[in-house]
Amino acid sequence: MDSKTVMFSALFLVWLTFVNGSPESLEVGKLTKATNVSWSSYNFKTILSWGPKPVSYTYTVEFSRVGKDKLRNPHCIRSTETECDLTNELDVKGVYSADVLSESLHGTSDYVEPPFTRSKKFCPYNDTLIGSPEFKLKVNENKTVLIIHDPITALHKDGRSLNIRDVFKKNLKYKIAYIKAGSTGKKMLIVDESKAEFNNLDEDQSYCFSVAAYIPSRKGDKRVGEWSLPKCSPQEHKTLFEEYGLAVIGGAALIILAFVIAVIVLIVVCCKQRQTPTAKETIV
Repeated sequence: MDSKTVMFSALFLVWLTFVNGSPESLEVGKLTKATNVSWSSYNFKTILSWGPKPVSYTYTVEFSRVGKDKLRNPHCIRSTETECDLTNELDVKGVYSADVLSESLHGTSDYVEPPFTRSKKFCPYNDTLIGSPEFKLKVNENKTVLIIHDPITALHKDGRSLNIRDVFKKNLKYKIAYIKAGSTGKKMLIVDESKAEFNNLDEDQSYCFSVAAYIPSRKGDKRVGEWSLPKCSPQEHKTLFEEYGLAVIGGAALIILAFVIAVIVLIVVCCKQRQTPTAKETIV
């Protein structure tokens, strides 16, 4: 192959590259739209997630409150991750939507506007899942008291973590499910405070309790948070005197004593009858 042919081939390849673009630039032009864009929020820790994992392109998240301008989180711009933490970006009672944009890795693509997928609307106050609360049981004489600890959220104010009572205030209630040990009849109680008292439970019986946050202003199954694991009160064991009383026990003791005496008398009489000789035995 002479030098002219080699030069012509080289020039032809350069021309093809200029017209059609390099293999890398061709790959950059193929942007995949995000799929399964969804919100997940637990005690106001709010994550936007999507798929698939990008190859030769990146994702940028834009979010906005309804009727407001779009905003961006610096950690979710041209990222290769498939989730974005928006916990500290959202107002608790705001209603938001988010766009996940697919963008070229090198900032160039064949798209005038990058393809994007929009999420459903989300409101932290109405949609975050409230975790199960911890609680303590105190049993005093004929009264059982539940002391509920309001779950801590991912929100902060003035340098401290907020609990769900700080957020929902008077709109927060608790559902308490309780059942007598060995029974199938579950009962339900709703309380406004983080404390509940039970004064009419059967004495000397063990009861099991479960607690869940209850937000009546919400819709559907989002009103009730996660249920706690059950805790059971101890079953009291009374002494015989406490259980039956002195009169009953004394009466039972007298009956037993009388029975013992009757048995003894009967045995003595039988023994004497065997030892007494008959008339025939006394004649020689």
